Amino acid sequence: MTVTPQACRAGRAILKWSMRDLAEHSGVAWTTINRLEGGKPGRDATAVKIIAAFEAHGVELMDADNRKGTTVSLFSDRG
Repeated sequence: MTVTPQACRAGRAILKWSMRDLAEHSGVAWTTINRLEGGKPGRDATAVKIIAAFEAHGVELMDADNRKGTTVSLFSDRG
């Protein structure tokens, strides 16, 4: 799965994270996150780290069926 710029910004917005917050939680340099959100392609390993950071905090990025882009969801209960 890739992380679109829109999905990355939406995930951060749900968590009220800055780029630096996401960098800290994902282990990805904030400059890389800035480039990704600016539309530059990222590596698969970067996407995996960003997705894992979001999921660890209850945010899921899903490929949108029959739609363009990605769906972003906040889990209310991770039980």
